[in-house]
Amino acid sequence: MEEPSYWAHISSGGEPQSILNHLWGTTRLAKAFAAPFGGEAQAELAALAHDIGKYSPAFQKRLRGENIRVDHATAGAVECWKMKQPFAAFAVAGHHGGLPDGGSRTDSPDGATLWARLKRKERGLLEPYDNWRKELSLPEAEAPDFLQEPGPEWMFFIRMLYSCLVDADFLDTEAFMDGKNRENNAVSIEQLWDKMQCHLGRWFPPRGELNEQRCKILKRCIQEGEAQPPGLFSLTVPTGGGKTVASLAFALAHARKHGLRRVIYVIPYTSIIEQTAAVFRELLGTENILEHHSNLLYDLEGEADPNTIRLAKATENWDMPVVVTTAVQFFESLYACRSSQCRKLHNIAGSVVIFDEAQMLPIPYLRPCVWAIAQLVKDYKVSALLCTATQPALKPIFQEFLPGFPIRELCPTDTCRWEVFRRVSFRQAGRLTWEELATRMNTQRQVLCIVNTRQAAYEVYQRLEGMDNFHLSTLMCPDHRSRQLAEIRSRLKEGLPCRVVSTSLIEAGVDVDFPTVFRELAGLDSILQAAGRCNREGKRPIETGEVFIFEGEGKAPLLFSTAIGAGKQVIARYEDITSPAAVHAYFTQLLDLKGKEAQDKEQILSLMQSEFFPFRTVAERFHLIDTPTRTIYIPLKEGADLVEQLRSGKTSRTLFQKLGRYGVSVYAQHFAALYNTGDLEVLKNGEAILRNMVLYSPQTGLSLEADSGKALFV
Repeated sequence: MEEPSYWAHISSGGEPQSILNHLWGTTRLAKAFAAPFGGEAQAELAALAHDIGKYSPAFQKRLRGENIRVDHATAGAVECWKMKQPFAAFAVAGHHGGLPDGGSRTDSPDGATLWARLKRKERGLLEPYDNWRKELSLPEAEAPDFLQEPGPEWMFFIRMLYSCLVDADFLDTEAFMDGKNRENNAVSIEQLWDKMQCHLGRWFPPRGELNEQRCKILKRCIQEGEAQPPGLFSLTVPTGGGKTVASLAFALAHARKHGLRRVIYVIPYTSIIEQTAAVFRELLGTENILEHHSNLLYDLEGEADPNTIRLAKATENWDMPVVVTTAVQFFESLYACRSSQCRKLHNIAGSVVIFDEAQMLPIPYLRPCVWAIAQLVKDYKVSALLCTATQPALKPIFQEFLPGFPIRELCPTDTCRWEVFRRVSFRQAGRLTWEELATRMNTQRQVLCIVNTRQAAYEVYQRLEGMDNFHLSTLMCPDHRSRQLAEIRSRLKEGLPCRVVSTSLIEAGVDVDFPTVFRELAGLDSILQAAGRCNREGKRPIETGEVFIFEGEGKAPLLFSTAIGAGKQVIARYEDITSPAAVHAYFTQLLDLKGKEAQDKEQILSLMQSEFFPFRTVAERFHLIDTPTRTIYIPLKEGADLVEQLRSGKTSRTLFQKLGRYGVSVYAQHFAALYNTGDLEVLKNGEAILRNMVLYSPQTGLSLEADSGKALFV
């Protein structure tokens, strides 16, 4: 075999891959990835150009073992820029270090912006790389029609193009190094549809009025999935209407009809993602579902089975037929600039994307989120479904960003008898002290109370009597909460006494069923979510499934004040607070009170209007959950061994993913108090470990107070 003149990579066995072979392999993949949004020409140019800097003698020396640094990514960006191809120039420039800010013509060549790097060629700061011209030429590339005018759409397209390039680059390199292409045993949408039909056959004929109405919703969603052209949809059904399965059935029917490639299910919180993924695995098979979020680790240490390896690799680029992920993972990737986050983006194109509990999108980032959905629907062949029991008033924002694309409701109110799903009665309990609230809970055999703050949860829990009481809050690490929830579910199922006080973490889709629920006054969406934990299975008469709305001690937290104010007004105006009219009035009022500015707190969309293409600035500012907190790791159960590994200096991604199950996030003031009293051990890398385990209660988690001579949990 003839040795290549110019090498791109050398395998562990010493086998060289030529630059030309790597460029053509990357090009083949990148063009296929860009096809769903008409970006093939741009992808071809970017892929052919991305590694031409490796033709420099300096890079060839480095590859053969010399200890020198070489900037090979800038060369391709320079050549694309000369051809007046800014999209490809950005993608190529960032294919290793991440998309750069555009910067300005005045930037110094030693800077990190694209303008700065382009100057390196003319200043003689790049190693000569002209040997590429002996082996290939770069093609002219038309841009898709939707990119005629500069604007935020250009930045969105560049990220999508960048995704095609970096994923193709990774996959071609991986195939060369491993000596084989990555295996993908995923089944087709058609096969998934057949699997689901087998399972749904057990639902028919439906038994009982509740199941009959669920089946009506299901059949309607399937019919609409086949009948409707791609676009923007909503599914508004009451809690208990089977929207999780119905929305998946719509997505598969729709994808099958219109040749869409995958289904992506976006969920607001990790607390409910696991149960949704479990439902999908039962319906479609474990091997066809990718669950991707911060709390899940595909453990590749030791002898990992082939399916685990396959799923772990699929988290890199979402090359699976069904992906279940979080809103944080989804939207932060769309506004990211690093290859590790952007690599998956091209696989969103040509998909059905379901946004479960759409009302949970954080208001400070609402407009950037809606704008991103609009781009996907308008230009990237995505059908988006807003799926919720309490549909927010997003229509005006979508009309602004997506004119001519109506939101089509899959299940109008006449589809089924909504009253069949009514399982609770709402009662006004007035103002209650924590003592009065605990007294009322103590009279109940099974009862759930949801309050607005961690302090309130602790105060109420401390006043409960007996041994059958449980506490849930984010002061407990995720592993602790999971074990507590498992015991709660078990006791509810067995009819044992079970009194639970929790923060709102239990509201969004957590599958528990209490006969009585107390909910501290909050936004209407939170109240209705809390009601979904009461008489969930409809086994009790409506009048015995009671949701008591009360006002707790002290002032409402500032964070919730606007939502509480809007909720209070709607509760006063509407006799039936579950009605679509009441819910629409609430969300309309809430968004009006917040105003447009508050719906884009970091001015993301304004930044993207800039001619400087601020990719890094946008990525730094867009954090869907804006929590200025520090994590404290708790040496509890398996966490004790993980903490020891951290102390020993280990800092692998796998370790931190495992440690996440034993971390508690606290605000700076709380962290400082614990640190100042010596209750924390802070390592050289800044990671913090709870030193004083007296401050971590088996019932309520981390103490809200530092140990200043008086332990709260003795």
